[in-house]
Amino acid sequence: MSGSDRQPRMGGGVTVSPSIDGAGREWEGERRSSEEAELEDGATDSVDLRLVPAALAAWAGMWLASSGEAALIGLGVCAGLTAVLIGWRRLSWPLVAVGIVLLGCQLAAGVRVWQAQNDPIRALASQSAVAVVEVRLTGSVRSGEGQGHRPDWWAADAVLLSLEGRGQGYLSGGLVSVMASGTQVAAWQAVAPGSVVRATVRLASEREPGGALAVARAREPPSSWRRRRWPMWPWNGSPRAPRRCSWAGTRSSRPGSCAGGGDTTAMPADLVEQFRTTGLTHLTAVSGANLTLLLASLSLGARWIGLRGWWLRGCLVLGVLGFVALCRAEPSVVRAAAMGMAGLAALGMGKRAVSQGIRLLSVAVIGVLLIDPWMARSLGFTLSVLASSGIIWWARPWTDALATWLPRPLAEACCVPLAAQLATQPVVTAISGQISVVGLVANVVAGPLVGPATVLGFGAAAVSVLWLPPASLLGWLAGWCAQALCWIARLGALVPGAATSWPTTPAAVVLVSIACLAAASLVPRLLAIRWLCVLLATGLIVILVRPPGPPGWPPPEWQVVACDVGQGDAIVLRAGPQEAVLVDVGPDPDGVARCLAGLGIRRVPLVVLTHFHADHVGGLGGLAQLGVEQLVISAVTSPDYGFQGVLADAPGAQRTIAQAGAVVTVGAVQLTFVSARPILTSSGDEGESAAENDSSLVMRARVGELSVLLAGDLQEAGQEHALRTAGDLGVDVLVVPHHGSGHQLPAFLAASRARIAIFSVGADNDYGHPAPRIVGIIQDLGMTIARTDLQGSIGIRRRGTELLLTVQR
Repeated sequence: MSGSDRQPRMGGGVTVSPSIDGAGREWEGERRSSEEAELEDGATDSVDLRLVPAALAAWAGMWLASSGEAALIGLGVCAGLTAVLIGWRRLSWPLVAVGIVLLGCQLAAGVRVWQAQNDPIRALASQSAVAVVEVRLTGSVRSGEGQGHRPDWWAADAVLLSLEGRGQGYLSGGLVSVMASGTQVAAWQAVAPGSVVRATVRLASEREPGGALAVARAREPPSSWRRRRWPMWPWNGSPRAPRRCSWAGTRSSRPGSCAGGGDTTAMPADLVEQFRTTGLTHLTAVSGANLTLLLASLSLGARWIGLRGWWLRGCLVLGVLGFVALCRAEPSVVRAAAMGMAGLAALGMGKRAVSQGIRLLSVAVIGVLLIDPWMARSLGFTLSVLASSGIIWWARPWTDALATWLPRPLAEACCVPLAAQLATQPVVTAISGQISVVGLVANVVAGPLVGPATVLGFGAAAVSVLWLPPASLLGWLAGWCAQALCWIARLGALVPGAATSWPTTPAAVVLVSIACLAAASLVPRLLAIRWLCVLLATGLIVILVRPPGPPGWPPPEWQVVACDVGQGDAIVLRAGPQEAVLVDVGPDPDGVARCLAGLGIRRVPLVVLTHFHADHVGGLGGLAQLGVEQLVISAVTSPDYGFQGVLADAPGAQRTIAQAGAVVTVGAVQLTFVSARPILTSSGDEGESAAENDSSLVMRARVGELSVLLAGDLQEAGQEHALRTAGDLGVDVLVVPHHGSGHQLPAFLAASRARIAIFSVGADNDYGHPAPRIVGIIQDLGMTIARTDLQGSIGIRRRGTELLLTVQR
């Protein structure tokens, strides 16, 4: 036996291993070299999903326990115990861990739910108690102009310091939502965030489970308040103020109209909707993507100055703390910090990026849920997790495939939003009823601007602590990036095929999910083929410019269409080929413009506005290119903001005051005005708004042989007047007045003798429209019910004695 083959032995036949300085070190070196070679050859390690079941178990446990329902909690406990017992018998320790996590999270959430249910302040809120509170405003100020019967309003989040009510006093540190309306708004708007305020309020229960302790509705202006300066900020008010103010100077038309970093208080409603239509809503939120961009830039700068190892990690942790401080430690900020850290940690991991990213994302999910169990029921949290998962799982291989023939930065700009959009599309479709077609294009174009806008904006906020002039310069530069994002959203929303309606039924959402997964499996192969990518991009552009409608829509030879414009009315009467008369225009220009484009309407010579509430006149600007020649309006010009908006949106149209008995004919459409009355004095709860509703124009429209009764927002007094003065109200179709509210006279509904009743109403609206009682009355009258909130736009035509009803979804 050669010397190299001899093994030294000791008593008892124990074999001594070779010295670490000998063959063992050589073998270890060979193993490391082979691993490095394997990575260099492009092989990837198997994806580590061991923490995913634990994260899902935590999510399920928090969701079940936060429901507060004994049956669901019992189901969760049984599932957890079953997992532990089966895992123990089979020695499957991962299954045991899943069961323990499920039980532990249910216990943690159960304790939080019990504390919330037994909180004395929540009890006072459930009794609508009047109390004197002392609160410190924390920011997140929102406000809005009055619409319809709603007055101007103001709202802000606050920390409840003390409360006196029902003969008791309480100290607290919980969150409340403070609200004011009407004439009190101006006084509350003067209070800077961070100030301590004392006021008399009426408490109300918070709708969202796990949200604020209560809603405090101000009964008077603040009786006393003292300004509190943020300890680390040299300005009074919200820490987001310097970014918002410095950006405001870049707006060419509407100062402060495009905010960022989660502060959307200065964004008008139409711009918010345009960001939603183009799939850019995530840019206006405090998101993990924003934090990842910030930390990636910070990491680049830190490496440039030589920081490595724990010094670099410490610098990034300080960046996270600064992000949370700037945006305030609200639930969305905590969520963004967790997701952003997971996304950043997965950057630069090479072949281990997917495994490392999934592990860190799982830990982030568990951590966020332990901090706030009600996040398990948050759609925002769901979308954040799905977007992060899609980016971690798909973005890197897709980028590698596309980078074979495209510059890598551009490939990443395409693949990252595509991965996020495919991952979140099923949930987005379920809550919006739309598929954003323009979203990918908009995100690709916006991609190069997001980084500079985010980094410059946060840089402006940080530098302003030390010196305002350079902070203003950074904010000015960030503002131009933000303004460009606004332009992209506005232009994208104007594209005819920006969004496609889609049903929200479970089967339809499952179909979208299957389609997204199938697309995700094909994307890497498709992206590697240049000519196929060009062909698909060309097809996408064609769809955007000339979108195909839903199957069967619009119906052939339609005569009347009730557009799905949300909470509002927009009734299209077909006057001829590509020509129509419009009765009311809905609340939003984009909504009515999309509806008319889908119907092939190119000209609207006549528009009738039943009254001047925003949900009936707000969309008039969407008809700017359709040749509106004449407006028929009510003699009542209240509310003034609605009337002035009409003057601004249709300056060149001839205005005619409707008169009872007047008949107007345009092509195949004949309008007979059966009631046009001056405003009434109302003693109802809705005050002047009820009187404005009762001044709505009432008309009978005839399109060929089809007849329709249109009555705006007419309520009981107006309907009674119409019954007395209008004569025969019999028609084929009734557009139920006031979106089906409870303010209806059964005699008026019966007098229409309609066979079809249309409810033009927004999904999940705050008004409770249509009222169940009114739905029941109409059903008892034998009418067929069609609803825009459930079925989309509604088309009707008459063929002989038969009425043909077609719905968009």
